[in-house]
Amino acid sequence: MNNDISKNPYKTREGGCTCTVFVPYDCNNNCPFCVNKKEYADTSSFSLKKIISSIKLINEITPKCDFVFTGGEPLANLNSLQMMLDVIPRTHNIYINTTFPVQSNISGEQVLNFIDTNKDKITCVNISRHIQPYIEESPDELISRIPTRKRINCVLYKNYNRDNKLYDFANRFGRLQIPIQFRYDYTETTIQNLYEIDNDPILQDLMKHFTYIGLDGCRMRNGFHFKYYINEINKWQRMTYHKTLPYSTITEKDEKDGITYDILYDILIKQNGDFHSDWTNVPLDIEKYKKVKFEPYDLKFIYKNEKEWVD
Repeated sequence: MNNDISKNPYKTREGGCTCTVFVPYDCNNNCPFCVNKKEYADTSSFSLKKIISSIKLINEITPKCDFVFTGGEPLANLNSLQMMLDVIPRTHNIYINTTFPVQSNISGEQVLNFIDTNKDKITCVNISRHIQPYIEESPDELISRIPTRKRINCVLYKNYNRDNKLYDFANRFGRLQIPIQFRYDYTETTIQNLYEIDNDPILQDLMKHFTYIGLDGCRMRNGFHFKYYINEINKWQRMTYHKTLPYSTITEKDEKDGITYDILYDILIKQNGDFHSDWTNVPLDIEKYKKVKFEPYDLKFIYKNEKEWVD
């Protein structure tokens, strides 16, 4: 989509779009696949106060939507993050996307204490870790002590060096019973290759090392699910390969009412508090979103072996 507000009415899944909040402070990282870094070059328009006001408004419109905090580095300013969390009622799931780096001004123990204080609100902490490290990483054992659900996100960026052993990386966190989500570089994802299997070299590599269970997905994103055995702890662990499109709006004509809708999967609250309806700098018409039409979530499950899925 272009950067203009569409004239089409909005539609989204029951409960509302996932709302991603870009925290108004930067990180010290320079991960090569990060498309957000350039937005933090000039912080003069950033406003915590406006972000908080926008969070409150989204809660009024969709009081059960998911919130995701990203950046930047959400855990780089715990006071500001606390202020944002405090205005979100517990009707919402809250996810923190973090690199959980070593920080000069905040210790790992301070971060753990912060998460523990908010553990009744935080649904999951998603930690970025990669086969080739791009940051000074906190110890794995520290991550294992996070007192909420947690997951490792690993982007298999461009030529991710197929000589590296994917199983060894997964086992590194599997022995700590932390799930892994390998991720396709979403800047390379298209509607044509979203569900590609035979010609996806990453997926074929994963199928060599892990036991494929099944697939879930929708118009916008999917997850190929695997399991693998951890000899060190004598347990099976789950692993997912995730693919998503680089945009989050699909335009479709409803066959029942004949109306063409912009179907929104994600909306964004930017660092200055502005609303976007997509990752591609499209402004959100907030008054129109107040009248959004809801539809059942189009997530589908395709089992290879239903018993393996539930086990």
